[in-house]
Amino acid sequence: MDIIVLRPDASEKDIERIVKKLEGKGLKTTVSKGTERTVIGVIGDTSKITEEEENAVRAMRGVEEVMRILKPYKLASRDFKAQDTIVKVRGKVIGGKKIPVIAGPCAVENKTMMMNIAEKVKAAGASFIRGGAYKPRTSPYSFQGLGEEGLQYLAEASKKTGLPVVTEIMDPRDLETILKYTDIIQIGARNMQNFRLLLEVGMCKKPVLLKRGLSATIQEWLMAAEYIMSKGNQHVILCERGIRTFETATRNTLDLSSVPVLHQKTHLPVIVDPSHGVGKWDLVAPMAKAAVAAGADGLLIEVHTNPEDAMSDGEQSLKPDAFKKLMSELKPIAKAVGREI
Repeated sequence: MDIIVLRPDASEKDIERIVKKLEGKGLKTTVSKGTERTVIGVIGDTSKITEEEENAVRAMRGVEEVMRILKPYKLASRDFKAQDTIVKVRGKVIGGKKIPVIAGPCAVENKTMMMNIAEKVKAAGASFIRGGAYKPRTSPYSFQGLGEEGLQYLAEASKKTGLPVVTEIMDPRDLETILKYTDIIQIGARNMQNFRLLLEVGMCKKPVLLKRGLSATIQEWLMAAEYIMSKGNQHVILCERGIRTFETATRNTLDLSSVPVLHQKTHLPVIVDPSHGVGKWDLVAPMAKAAVAAGADGLLIEVHTNPEDAMSDGEQSLKPDAFKKLMSELKPIAKAVGREI
């Protein structure tokens, strides 16, 4: 018993009664109200529910059907919610007809640079500004970010441009600080299976952008999303950023097949990060176009005014003029698949 589908005429009292009965058995619940049906998701070890107990729930007023989900991820599954999840952030939408673009530098380096990039990407049509204040780097000697100072620069750029902020969290101890400055919390590829971190962001109300792990399968990725959702945060955005394979011509292998596969398996929006996917600025534009054609619900693109001197990932960053050109070239592709940039 993982999903309880309610009748169209089920009342709020019916829902409260069902939820109370389930929670009395040590289970947690989440209620999803669609246009035609309301569904109650049951969270916990439902295998302990006996057939007799399941039949008792089935007989309750307002219940139309009781179902079990065979997939290990339940809340993220389309079996739980058939309609696409739409994430709304300060007037911006992820998961709708419009394809938003998140743009900005890999790392926030200084105030002047951050303000300049924010203004340029806004003028080109970006919907969100991004930048790392806490940076997970392969080498402990590489630039690790400016911390809260970087977050303050992001907030100032957001205030000036009106663009919502996306920034990465690495440590649960930084969550309280990051929540003061960001609109979307990013979980990076290296932390996709940092389960303590996933549970912590699951307890906050800010949307979470969850990047695919370096070698994660789609099911492992969805299970990571399930960790977040199991704590009550249903606003999860999946981000394909390439996986590690034997190929060395690009930084990673950008798995664009994951986009239509995920749209079949989950109701969560799926965006693509071609910058990390290929690692080379001249390959970002063609892969961004391919991502839109494949059905991506958004793009995350790194932009820097002076990539040659960037303190992180300059080789994969577009200059503002190249980003502006790309934004123009994406429009007819989006239109061809019934979307818009």
